[in-house]
Amino acid sequence: MAEKVSHERKITGAASIVGAATVLSRILGYVRDAAVAYVFGAGLYSDAFFMAFRIANLLRRLVGEGALTSSFIPIFTEEMNQRSKESIRSLVSSVFTLLTIALIVLTALGMIFSKEIVWVMSPGFASDPEKFRITVNLTMFMFPYMVFIGLMAIAMGVLNSYRHFTAPALSPVFFNIVMIVCLFALVPFLATPVYALAIGVLFGGFAQFALQLPYLKRYGMVPRPLFHIDPAIKKILVLMGPAAFGVGVYQLNIFVTLWFSSQLAQGSVSYLYYAGRLMELPLGIFGVAVSTAVLPSLSEHAAKNEWDEFRGSLSFAVRIVNFVTIPATVGLLVLSYPIVDVLFRRGEFGDAALNGTAVALLYYAVGLVPVSISRIITSVFYSLKDTATPVWVALVSFVFNVIFCFALIGPLGHGGLALATSLSSIINVAFLFIVLRKKYGRFGGRFILSSSIRSTAASIIMGGVIYLIMFRSGFAAHSVAMRTMIIGGCLTAGFVTYVIAAKFMRVQEITFLKGILRKGG
Repeated sequence: MAEKVSHERKITGAASIVGAATVLSRILGYVRDAAVAYVFGAGLYSDAFFMAFRIANLLRRLVGEGALTSSFIPIFTEEMNQRSKESIRSLVSSVFTLLTIALIVLTALGMIFSKEIVWVMSPGFASDPEKFRITVNLTMFMFPYMVFIGLMAIAMGVLNSYRHFTAPALSPVFFNIVMIVCLFALVPFLATPVYALAIGVLFGGFAQFALQLPYLKRYGMVPRPLFHIDPAIKKILVLMGPAAFGVGVYQLNIFVTLWFSSQLAQGSVSYLYYAGRLMELPLGIFGVAVSTAVLPSLSEHAAKNEWDEFRGSLSFAVRIVNFVTIPATVGLLVLSYPIVDVLFRRGEFGDAALNGTAVALLYYAVGLVPVSISRIITSVFYSLKDTATPVWVALVSFVFNVIFCFALIGPLGHGGLALATSLSSIINVAFLFIVLRKKYGRFGGRFILSSSIRSTAASIIMGGVIYLIMFRSGFAAHSVAMRTMIIGGCLTAGFVTYVIAAKFMRVQEITFLKGILRKGG
C-alpha cells in the first residue's frame, strides 16, 4: 500500500509540475491568440496563417506528442536500467544525429512542395488566389520549425525519463513569448503583417529547443554528432512504425476537418482554431499533464513486471483526469459564449467571429473527457510496447469522423465539424477501453465508473449554479470589465460548489487535487 501511494504521489507531483507550467503556457497562449484576433480578426489573413500553422504542426504532433516520444521513453527507460551512463549518452547522441538528418530532408521536401501540400490540405482556398498564395508562402516559411520541434521532442523524452518535467513543460511558454514579441515588434514594419507570425513561429521553435540544452547538460546528456545505428534505435524504430501510422491516422482527422472547413465561409478555419485553443487549456493542464506524468511510471512498472502497481497507476490516472475534466466540460457548455466574448471580442474580432467561435467551442467541449482519457489509455499501450492496438482503433475512429463530417456539415456548418471530432473521440476511447479490458484484464473499472458518476453529479450541481448566476446577471448589457468580473464570479462559485458537492458525495480524488494544488503552488 505504501508503494502504491508513493507511485500515486510521483504521478501527482509530476502532473502538478506539468500542469502548473501548462497553466502559464496557456495564459500566454491566450494572450498570443487574443493579440492575433485583435490584429487580424477572423478573415483572410488569420485563415491563411492558421491553415499554414496547422500544416507546420503536423510533424510536431507526430514527434512531439505522438509516435517518437511515446516510442522513445519506454525503450530509453529500459536501456537506462541496463547500461552505463556513457553508453546511454552515446544512444542519445545517435538518436539526435539521425533525427536531425531526417528532419532536414523532410523540411527541404516540405518547402519544395508547399504549393501542392496547401492545395491538398485546403482545396477551398484555391478559389481565392490571394489567400492561397499567402498560405503557400507562410507554409514554406514555417517548415524549418519542424527541425527545432523534432529535436525538442527527443530532449523532452530524455528529460522525462529522468523524471525531469519542468523544462519541457515550460518550453511552450517561451514559444508564446517569442510569438507575442514578434507580433507587436514586426507588424508595423511589414508590408504584409501576417508574416510577423511566421517569423515568430521559427524563433519560438528555436527557443523551445534551446531551453532544454542546459538541463540535458545537467544530466550529462548533451548530444554530439555520432553516426552510429545503436541496437536500441532499431527497437525504437520498430516500436515507432505502427505508432507513427496511428498518429498519422489522427492527423488524417485534422486533415479532414481542414479540408471541409476550407470550403466553408471565410473565417470558419479561424473559428475552429480559436475554439480549439480554448479547449486545449483544460486538456493541456490535466489530460496532457497526467498522461505525460504517468508514462514513465507505467513503463517502469512494465519493465519490472509490477502488474498490480501498473493497474493501480492507470486507474488512478483516469480517475483524477475525470475528476477535473468532467466539471470543465460542464463549465464550457454553460459558459462557451460568455468566455469567448470576454477573451476575444475586441479589435477586428467582432460579433460574427464571436458567434462562430462560441458555437465551435460548444461542440468541441463534448469531446474533452474522452480526448483526455484516450491520451492516458494510449500511453498504457505504448508503455506495454503495444503500438498496433492504438493504430486500428484510430482507423475506426477516423472512419466515423469522416461519416460524421459528411452528415453534420450541412445542418451545422463548422460546428458540425467540431461535433464530428468530439463524437469520433468518444468512439475512440470506448474501443480503447474495450480492448484494454480484453487484453490485460481488470484495471479498476468499477472504481473509475463510480468516481465518474459522483463527479458528474457534482458537476451538474455546479453547472446549475453557474447558469443561475449568468442568467440573473444580465451579462450582455454590462461593460467589458463587469462581464469579466461576472465570469470570474461564475468560475469561483462553480469551483466552490463543485468541491462542496464532491466532498458531500465522497469523491476520493479530491484529496489528490489538494496535493496537486499544494505542489503546483
